[in-house]
Amino acid sequence: MTKPRVKPRYEIPQAQNNGPTPERAAKSVFTRGIPPRVLTTVQALLNSGDISQDEANAAERWYRDWAFAYHGVIEFPENHEGDTTTRHDDVSWLMTRAAAAGRLGRVRDALGMCAELRLRMMLVDESSFRQMGAILIPHHAEATAGKKVAAQCAILLEQLSEFYLSMRKEKICTRGAVMV
Repeated sequence: MTKPRVKPRYEIPQAQNNGPTPERAAKSVFTRGIPPRVLTTVQALLNSGDISQDEANAAERWYRDWAFAYHGVIEFPENHEGDTTTRHDDVSWLMTRAAAAGRLGRVRDALGMCAELRLRMMLVDESSFRQMGAILIPHHAEATAGKKVAAQCAILLEQLSEFYLSMRKEKICTRGAVMV
């Protein structure tokens, strides 16, 4: 009798540390949770109590619109339920991206170009308050400029949250308004 051939089993080694590499860790500050995430300026404002969760949600909404309008990347929230009634072709997909760009334009018109600059630095470029302070207020000390920019960003996020709230109310009150 011959023994059946047994193929050797290879064990896949388990990663012991799924954290950021030392090079990546040197470039950013990370949260203490598991998994470690980059500590954003919005999260820092939320942790310090300068803004509420509504303002953080408004910042997330603005960033999702920006990423979709400029890069065509859409990230759905965890509780998103997809609409299966229509399927997008190329034209309707670009129309949806244009609607996102239009929302960004309405934010710029309502809050101003300086607000959009700060939002882009905070959310898109992921700049720290000190980095933003060095660019926006170069004639002040870094620490002072960073604190001033943090206060400006907190006020800006409150205004952004109120703007989105007014857009929601306008959509409810205006019969023909369509918001994607």
